[in-house]
Amino acid sequence: MQGRKILLGVTGGIAAYKAAELCRLMVKAGADVRVVMSEAACEFITPLTMETLSGKPVPVKMFGRTAGALEHIDLSRDAELLLVAPATADYLARCACGRASDLISSVTLAFTGPVVAAPAMNANMWSNPATRRNVATLETDHGWRIVPPEHGELACGIEGTGRMAAPDRILRAASDVLKGDLEGLRIVVAAGPTEEAIDPVRFISNRSTGRMGYAIAAAADRRGAAVTLVTGPTALEPPNGATVIRVRTALEMERAVNDAAQGADAVVMAAAVADFRPARPSASKIKKTGGAAPALELVQNPDILAGLGARFAGAATPVRVGFALETDDLVAAVRSKLAAKGAHLIVGNLASDALGGNDSSAILVDDSGLERRTGRVAKSALANDILDWLAARLGVEAGH
Repeated sequence: MQGRKILLGVTGGIAAYKAAELCRLMVKAGADVRVVMSEAACEFITPLTMETLSGKPVPVKMFGRTAGALEHIDLSRDAELLLVAPATADYLARCACGRASDLISSVTLAFTGPVVAAPAMNANMWSNPATRRNVATLETDHGWRIVPPEHGELACGIEGTGRMAAPDRILRAASDVLKGDLEGLRIVVAAGPTEEAIDPVRFISNRSTGRMGYAIAAAADRRGAAVTLVTGPTALEPPNGATVIRVRTALEMERAVNDAAQGADAVVMAAAVADFRPARPSASKIKKTGGAAPALELVQNPDILAGLGARFAGAATPVRVGFALETDDLVAAVRSKLAAKGAHLIVGNLASDALGGNDSSAILVDDSGLERRTGRVAKSALANDILDWLAARLGVEAGH
């Protein structure tokens, strides 16, 4: 962080007192820190405290004229990174909608660099579907790096998830975004479902949205990796920095992944590839005739991850990460797939936990004997857990 220009935003929650320690840590690490506070944040900690720690005036009001008439634009121009801690539910909601109703939200809207936010709020507010949607929007559409809140005793007296992450953890996340800890690595990510034609208007597919794979691709892109995203049909926007290869069928995905894997440091197979495809798709629409329904003969699709395992058997790279989506016996299935597919890491989750939502509960099992349960976390947090594992495997220092 030596010499890096950081804009620290503080919004109005009880965790605002932790922002003082975060500011102190960044200044100690050599960063040039400027602080901007919401008016609500001043109810919890004074601008004088943050000014003393940062050594610079702390603007609060949109028309306070701390520096000039266009202060919100000037603040957004000068910084390399915007770090907001704590980020309240209201602030996240306003930013997800693109509102600029006070100084800190105006600065955020005008800022074009990377944004790291550490939410803090009551557990029920954090788990509210509106908050979950807002966080997902900020991550996927705006490219924010969210440092998720921790589980513990909250100021309201209950125990749950909502406590702001520790300042040193937030500092490490910000540092990783600035330095690009995965810079120089080539990572291939396969995401989304495949579609296997029955006739020109019908196909076999599954309920995958592609969110997990896209979260991994976006996180790897933010952390400096050269990302190739091989994606089946989804409604998601890929990260701006990724090379995107769009496919539809399992056979198309197999060819694209195999081509991209050559020379890659890692391949993450987060795609939900159809296990079977119709043996003889009809060239014209199959019509109802009033008789018996036509029989649909299926043939098995290739196992892309197993094919990579056989092709690169014994090689240190590409490191191969697979996923196991199961309905029962999760641990047994993950261990079995780890060996059968020649993978280095398998991420397992139950269909009831993973399909459709922005959160997931997973178990990570690798070929060294690691077995770790994540608990229920945002898919973005799980993405960074997987990338942290990859970074350690490839000898890259990472910390989240």
